[in-house]
Amino acid sequence: MYIKSAHSCATFAAGALAVCAATLTGNAAAKEFGVQVAIRVDMRGIDVRQPAGAHELYRRLEHAANVACTYGNRVDLKPAENLDGCRDDALGSAVHSVNSPLVTQLYLENHTLRQAAAHGIQVPKQVASK
Repeated sequence: MYIKSAHSCATFAAGALAVCAATLTGNAAAKEFGVQVAIRVDMRGIDVRQPAGAHELYRRLEHAANVACTYGNRVDLKPAENLDGCRDDALGSAVHSVNSPLVTQLYLENHTLRQAAAHGIQVPKQVASK
């Protein structure tokens, strides 16, 4: 599953891969270059129609967003300038990409309906009416 996010704006493709722009510092002239970090989230063995599977996938998505927005598993990258915004965008786009009611409910435990709408997340009608 793949997710794409550039710094604080998010664009996601099918799947769940957290991507966030980070800054790569060049050695010679100390110039900075924007890069994208992509982290694949493994969904093998996860059934997002079951609560346990949805929880596990959501945990993996949170972890991938955190890694992508910080050092991207590379020592030569700097974290995103707006770390919280980057993580929120990466996670929101990932949840949109997954398109699972249970994963959406987990997302809404810590995010608003407005944040969900900003990422195009389909909110179940019973949740939206609360």
